[in-house]
Amino acid sequence: MNKLNINNLQKKFGSFEAVKKISFSIAENQTVALLGPNGCGKTTTIAMILGLITPTSGSISINNQMLKQDHHYLSKMNFASPYVELPKKLTVLENLNVYAMMYEVPDTKNRIEQLVEELNLAPILNKKTGELSSGQRNRVSLAKSIINNPEILLLDEPTASLDPDTGDFIRTFLENYKKKNSMATLLASHNMDEVSRLSDYVLMMKEGSIIDEGTALNLISKHGKENLEQVFLKLVRQNEN
Repeated sequence: MNKLNINNLQKKFGSFEAVKKISFSIAENQTVALLGPNGCGKTTTIAMILGLITPTSGSISINNQMLKQDHHYLSKMNFASPYVELPKKLTVLENLNVYAMMYEVPDTKNRIEQLVEELNLAPILNKKTGELSSGQRNRVSLAKSIINNPEILLLDEPTASLDPDTGDFIRTFLENYKKKNSMATLLASHNMDEVSRLSDYVLMMKEGSIIDEGTALNLISKHGKENLEQVFLKLVRQNEN
């Protein structure tokens, strides 16, 4: 069963059409990657799904239930993005407690203890979030994103600006988490190896439209390329003068 359905989703900012009536779905326990250059509409799409931006037209549904503007469905979702900072003056533990309350997480103490162990947060638990390194902040953001065991997880470049070791830690964690928890994941990323490694299906986006889609291997074969990065470059550059 599809957890998330996007149907003819459109967003205009004045005369500029940022997202052009795109449609896709994500099934339970499936990771779909949204791949495209800066400004193609990836983050705007995620913001509409989260209810942060109101679509101009189209629909979003979870479990075949149309989403309304009261955002009651947000308890079923969560997200992580290095571009959305957690409160800097709160400690890691205080942040996790705040978000646990916001998402009405049962047995908060045990849930936080579990995340602290799985994401190696004990050494930084009492540090203020504003004092953390980028890798530490990303791990805390990831803990926040799964604190409510979401049915739908939205990841906006979760390993951006990380060193290879920390990036691999987060990717490995996401792989293992997916094996143990059933959810639908939308991954927006510029990292081609990350997309190939984590995604079951890829949506190639350009100028607000989905211009191609398929598994990473199918797209590579279809376009006669050696890897997903070459496919990305071909699709992004085609029809350019």
